[in-house]
Amino acid sequence: MRESEALEKTNRINMLFDFYEPLLTDKQRMFLKYYFHDDYSLGEIASEFSISRQAVYEHIKRAEEMLENYEGRLGLLARHERLTSLLEELERAVAALPEGAGAEAVRTALARLRLAVENG
Repeated sequence: MRESEALEKTNRINMLFDFYEPLLTDKQRMFLKYYFHDDYSLGEIASEFSISRQAVYEHIKRAEEMLENYEGRLGLLARHERLTSLLEELERAVAALPEGAGAEAVRTALARLRLAVENG
């Protein structure tokens, strides 16, 4: 896997983790955090838990599959990405508005909407 693909995968797993962490088991959360958040190697995790690298790999793969399964069913990440894209489009349109009281009110409402989308 190329470095850019690995980074893209890591970012996706981290985003999925943010949305679906509560649905994972404690062990799945722990292994994903060590591997993707803390950048531990399979060997380091295996040593920490006194299990084989293969066992760590299988736990991580299973947890990744669960995250993708949740996303396939619930679509929270896809929805978030769509909303973010629409907000960016709206922000560009609002930036092109001439200055005035109406434009400022729209900008304020848009800023509040962005906060609501980002903070759930």
